[in-house]
Amino acid sequence: MALIPLRPILDATDRLDYAQGAFNVNAVCQAQAVIDVHEMFRSPAILQGADLANGFMGGRKDFMNATIEDKIIGARNIAEAVKARAKDSFIPIALHLDHGRDFDSVKAAIDGGYTSVMIDGSSLPLDKNIELTREVVKYAHERGVTVEGELGVLAGVEDHVFSAGSTYTNPLHAIKFFKETKVDALAISYGTMHGANKGKDAVVRKEIAIAIKECLRHEGIQGVLVSHGSSTVPRYIVDEINALGGDIQNAYGIALNQLKEVSHCGIGKINVDTDIRLAVTRNLREYFVNHPEAREDKSINEIWHLMEKNPKVFDPRAFLTPIMDTVMYGNIPNDSIREVTHLIRKGVMEVVGTLIVEFGQVGKANKVEVKTLDEMAEFYKKEGI
Repeated sequence: MALIPLRPILDATDRLDYAQGAFNVNAVCQAQAVIDVHEMFRSPAILQGADLANGFMGGRKDFMNATIEDKIIGARNIAEAVKARAKDSFIPIALHLDHGRDFDSVKAAIDGGYTSVMIDGSSLPLDKNIELTREVVKYAHERGVTVEGELGVLAGVEDHVFSAGSTYTNPLHAIKFFKETKVDALAISYGTMHGANKGKDAVVRKEIAIAIKECLRHEGIQGVLVSHGSSTVPRYIVDEINALGGDIQNAYGIALNQLKEVSHCGIGKINVDTDIRLAVTRNLREYFVNHPEAREDKSINEIWHLMEKNPKVFDPRAFLTPIMDTVMYGNIPNDSIREVTHLIRKGVMEVVGTLIVEFGQVGKANKVEVKTLDEMAEFYKKEGI
């Protein structure tokens, strides 16, 4: 099956009252693993590449400084990998840009093959956010591509997204935003946070999601709400990392029961990134600790050296720079690197498989009313959106 726009998958969550996990990937083998585990559970799949993930996949090891040129290359690399795996798949799969920071970044993703994009204008005044988002919607909808906006500010750190404090989404502003931008989905701020520290015993304000969704229904607006900063940060994985020489402190996620509850309160998409990073890092640490000979293997020993130097870091991108050809293109030149990719895949599947079950996605693949990009473009044209 070819990649599809995100909108039909979101419509299914709205119709069937469940939330769809959206999982960030930063390497070809991660993308393949996400699709594999969704197929196992016969679930639709949302793969996400963050704006700076495109920079990393474009070969920029210091991805925080990625240029638009890097992102263009990376968007194409990740889209080609996902398309290659998806073409023989029986489940609906969408590739979504997470936290596009400007119009050029969004355009790079769409032109590279993404079927859905997020434009993050949340740091701008409301009118400027609406203006930027509407510009993206016009470009994307002409091509059948789904658009997610953001309103309200989440605290925490993830790639270039940083805020010391939160600003909850105003439900009245959210309705205005939907009306004036014509977005398909809206990321809201309601108590979640980016990064591995959401705060101990964090509590989400589900009433914000409920209020927005009820207002959307009253106004006759079709729109799905999105929960960012929603990793659960499994305690057992953090403890295992620390027992293997890591030093991850103050790591607290959003309780799974809260995420399951908000999936019935208007939230149709739940973003997960940190959990995957933690599981992959744990697997890599475990392998090198239990296989000392691997620390001397010239094809992969630099991965271990980087892990030793950075015990507080849990983002695998910091350790995988010695094997960028494998990261970017999926090339596996020897058995040692094959083992590394196997460990990465296992970490991805552990986290993603758990959440597919918990979020209620199992068996939903055939519930999605699949539409192509061309069909969605025609729909938007007829609806004037």
